[in-house]
Amino acid sequence: MQPPIDYIARTREQYSALGYPPYDWVHNSDEPPFATPSKPLNEASVGLIASGGIYVKGQIAFHFRDDFSYREIDNRTPPAALRATHFAYDLKDVRKDANVVFPLETLHEIAAAGVVGEVGPRAYTFMGGIYSSRKVTEILAPALADRLVTDEVDLALLVPA
Repeated sequence: MQPPIDYIARTREQYSALGYPPYDWVHNSDEPPFATPSKPLNEASVGLIASGGIYVKGQIAFHFRDDFSYREIDNRTPPAALRATHFAYDLKDVRKDANVVFPLETLHEIAAAGVVGEVGPRAYTFMGGIYSSRKVTEILAPALADRLVTDEVDLALLVPA
């Protein structure tokens, strides 16, 4: 069995190698608000947001330096059309199977099995490891929340890479 990975040390090393200042971890003192689902899971529309740097062939890949943009991916996109770029994790497995960080196929399978009602029309992805928490809080998160509202999903699955 392999020992656990010290992600804090690993992140510090990777940011240092890229010429970033020491990573300033965000500490949230407020508890997130709890929201009770408005309908049973098997009737809910589920959106997907993932930070694994997934994009569709033909879209612009993510940049390595503080890229806080996102990509919109149609929920019918075939797995063969998915690509990945990210500086903070080994891309070997995700390039074989994007479901390891972007479980769109898995969502379709559980919708077909009746576990969830349906998959939202679009999924959204960005490259995690964004240095500026202010950009995430003020720009990226509100933009993604707006997209989920537009898509009229009932809940979202958030998948970190």
